[in-house]
Amino acid sequence: MNLSRILLAAATLLAATTVWAQPAPGLKKLAISDVKVTEGLADANTASGKTTSLKRVAEALDGQLMDRMQATRKFEIIGRSDMSSLLKEADFAGKGFQVSGVDYLLVTTIDDFQDQKETKTFAALGKTVDIRTVRFAAVAKIYEGATGKLIESANINLTHSQPDDVSGNNVRNGDLSDALLRTICKDLAERVATRVADVIFPARILSKMDKQVTINRGEGSGVAIGQLWNVFAQGEELVDPDTGAVLGREELQVGKVRIKQVNPKTSIGEILEDTGIDKLAVLRLPQEAN
Repeated sequence: MNLSRILLAAATLLAATTVWAQPAPGLKKLAISDVKVTEGLADANTASGKTTSLKRVAEALDGQLMDRMQATRKFEIIGRSDMSSLLKEADFAGKGFQVSGVDYLLVTTIDDFQDQKETKTFAALGKTVDIRTVRFAAVAKIYEGATGKLIESANINLTHSQPDDVSGNNVRNGDLSDALLRTICKDLAERVATRVADVIFPARILSKMDKQVTINRGEGSGVAIGQLWNVFAQGEELVDPDTGAVLGREELQVGKVRIKQVNPKTSIGEILEDTGIDKLAVLRLPQEAN
């Protein structure tokens, strides 16, 4: 192969790589602020000697949020270095909370963190076990970048318990182990990511064939085999007559779907009830499942 052909092949490969690296045209830009801890919680954990655990949780949640939001494949995530410069230029006064250059801003604040140990005795087994219980709560707020409008606020509460003697989950010097820390932070981050995606891009039906539907949600987006989703047909836009604010759309439940297969980018559901399921219908998990 002569030099010109080699250069042409290299240019073609570079162009293909560049195209591959570009975010999909429909992606919205989402900036994720550093995870914050309320002042009262920080003071309480300092007094109880749990500062290290709380700091590790905040740092771990920070990384997990970036990972879980990226996994939804619905957003172009703004990097930390870019985020810092954007926040410096943000307009916090006069016009409200505004950040130019992004479509949405996610702010997550930890407002409850309890790390407790309880000793339980199992007389029948003649054994005493120390159970570590962690209670973790955070508030996730989604803002519209251009206007600073608060779109949604969600409170998420989790409690995880495990014996201290489980391999990889021992607690030393009152600090959470890495294994338990990762588990609870990943769980909370996934719930936040799912909530954000649901608010901005509700799950929708892409196609319907007989008793089966294909959904535009895949791995890492909160969809799991066996889940039951309610299906809604959307009607007219609802506008508050007093303020003129758009409150959403009228919705009518038209069926139920159970997830039977989760693929990287889509999921397959089995139709259990159908009174009008059609393409682009919205799917939502029942409230108790969120």
